Amino acid sequence: MSGAAEAGAAGGTDDAAGGTGIWQRVAQDLADDLAVDAIDRDRAGKPPYDEVARLRDSGLTAALVPPGARGAGTGWRDACDIVRRIAVADGSMGELLGRHYVLSWTARFLAEPGRAADLESRAAHEQWLLAGGTGPDGTDEARHPGDRGAGLTLTRTGDGYRLNGRRALPTAVDTADRLVLDAVRVSGGDALVVLVDPHHPGAGRTPVTDRLGQRLTGAGTVVFEDVPVGPSDVIGAAAHDEDAVAPSATLAPLALRLMLAQVVLGVAEGALAEARDLARAASHARPVNGTGLCPDLPPGADADVLFAFGELALAVHSASAVVDRATAAMARSLDAGPELDTERRADTAALVAAAETVTARSALRAGEGVLELADAEGLDRFWRNIRVLTGRGPAAPLLRSLGDHFLHGARASAAPWS
Repeated sequence: MSGAAEAGAAGGTDDAAGGTGIWQRVAQDLADDLAVDAIDRDRAGKPPYDEVARLRDSGLTAALVPPGARGAGTGWRDACDIVRRIAVADGSMGELLGRHYVLSWTARFLAEPGRAADLESRAAHEQWLLAGGTGPDGTDEARHPGDRGAGLTLTRTGDGYRLNGRRALPTAVDTADRLVLDAVRVSGGDALVVLVDPHHPGAGRTPVTDRLGQRLTGAGTVVFEDVPVGPSDVIGAAAHDEDAVAPSATLAPLALRLMLAQVVLGVAEGALAEARDLARAASHARPVNGTGLCPDLPPGADADVLFAFGELALAVHSASAVVDRATAAMARSLDAGPELDTERRADTAALVAAAETVTARSALRAGEGVLELADAEGLDRFWRNIRVLTGRGPAAPLLRSLGDHFLHGARASAAPWS
């Protein structure tokens, strides 16, 4: 596994002042550490207590904060770089950290600037690990069939609320410090996004133990029974109706989908790197004849292997270019804040959809291809992880919406990427 963690990660640096190179080095060190026992941990499939401890010790949970919040914050593009580096070595930890980063910006999307700054500073100071999700992109993909359609409700009590219901979580069901969730107010029918303590006695947690892939994310279900939600725990109104809120408030689902594309691409890069290392080790161990080819292989076999690796590398490099372009566009949209207009938001959504689609195809090809090229214990985990990460549904609706945007621009009808 020595070469897996050194595979490429998202290019470019962020404009956040200070700390950028430090965070990248910290991320690479953690990725190298996670790579050492990745196969054993995947086989064991235990809750990620040890992995989350490593993550906390690295300080990376607090990396995506304003540069002044803790003296060395970083921004969106560098956060994507961090997540992708981690995902190369461990897809589960890449997803857990990526979702945490997107959730840590929830207040920026929904709350007033002063309120958002207070929440971010508190989360960074206390090193919260966040889990949960808001809207269909944050929760529906994680639900079991029996959970689909399950909702959360808020009942008014004095100056606060009581939270009831059940929600399936894709990550950190037992290890998160706070959950970011959307719930419907019983007395009004509108939805609020709230912070919830998952360790309250009224919150019952059930981890999932039989996942095909992404076994170490700590997925599971939480059942809430009269869990208190105070006024300071209300982040803001859920931005489910795009026509009723500013474009900047609707970036959260796009940010999540782009971050997950970073995770998928990182897993594909890890698969290709590990297959490369295995192929190199095998070629060094085999005797060769005077032509440099192995005498026990049929003519052209080495050429076929080179061709196959070339195809997989091209697929991954192509996806990387599309993802990097979408990442830069998202960074510009996030930087625009309240000044973001509908047209730029639509353009960003189109680039995110393209990145998601291209990456899913390339990653699945890489995950399958490495199994054809190398036969080694643990190599199948990459394919299993990619399958779980990309199992969101057919690509046809996304492609039709991309075509609509290409032809009609921001005037296109509502798209599934939104």
